[in-house]
Amino acid sequence: MDVYLPIANLSVNGLLIVALGVLTGILSGLFGVGGGFLTTPLLIFYGIPPTVAAASAATQVTGASVSGVLAHRRRDGVDYRMGLTMVGGGIIGALVGALLFRFFQAIGQIDVVISILYVIMLGTIGTLMMREAIEAIRPIEGKSSAPRKRRHHPIVAALPMRWRFYGSGLYISPLAPAILGFLVGILTMLMGVGGGFILVPAMLYILGMSANVVVGTSLFQILFVTMVTTMMHALTTKAIDLVLAGLLLLGSVMGAQFGTQIALKARPEILRLVLAGIVLLVAIRMAAGLGYRPEEIYTVSPL
Repeated sequence: MDVYLPIANLSVNGLLIVALGVLTGILSGLFGVGGGFLTTPLLIFYGIPPTVAAASAATQVTGASVSGVLAHRRRDGVDYRMGLTMVGGGIIGALVGALLFRFFQAIGQIDVVISILYVIMLGTIGTLMMREAIEAIRPIEGKSSAPRKRRHHPIVAALPMRWRFYGSGLYISPLAPAILGFLVGILTMLMGVGGGFILVPAMLYILGMSANVVVGTSLFQILFVTMVTTMMHALTTKAIDLVLAGLLLLGSVMGAQFGTQIALKARPEILRLVLAGIVLLVAIRMAAGLGYRPEEIYTVSPL
């Protein structure tokens, strides 16, 4: 079933795009990531211009996050105070990211910047997650070492003006989650990602949040930041393809519910290992694409 994308100016297989949305929705429910880290690269591999892929994926992530937040809310898996603090920083970050996006677009380097950011961020995060997941699994398979108590990073502990975040069991400065949200907001605007692949590990290992609220709180932050990002893209870059975003959204809303159910039954260590493997594979493919890219990708104008 071929569908014409007016902004991307090409025809795609509609069922394939919906299936991609289902896959990213499952990842959203499983890991608390918006799924954009996978959606945007796969759209680029398919031939969608990177600017259109990033802008449209951010729109789709919003829908997937709504479904995921509702599912985690039913089991009290969202720390709203922590989430709102990160949303505040994320909105400011999205505004800064919009300025950067327009700058790189004006000098004709936005496609290269998007690809390089994916290689660096996915490669780094994937490696760290893989190492941590393997270390977490080893005691279960043979060694009988006790798990370490999760605590926030010493830098976070040194920040002033502490608040109590009861849902996460923390007493830390709101500056830490606000700064984290700010950085994720910039990445959301530039890369079309929810930022969950960075946000979830940071919430666990830097903020020291309780694992049972990390996924839901991550999706809560992603929901509102991607809403702002979508509006910024619509007003500034004008690269959102509503047909493409709608097809992705149709699949992701369904997939997020399945992912949430799987997350409640599977071992967290195994899930992190699987996610790390996916992240590294995408990073390797993106790095290969920097060396060679089909000529037709450059002939399609997103505007």
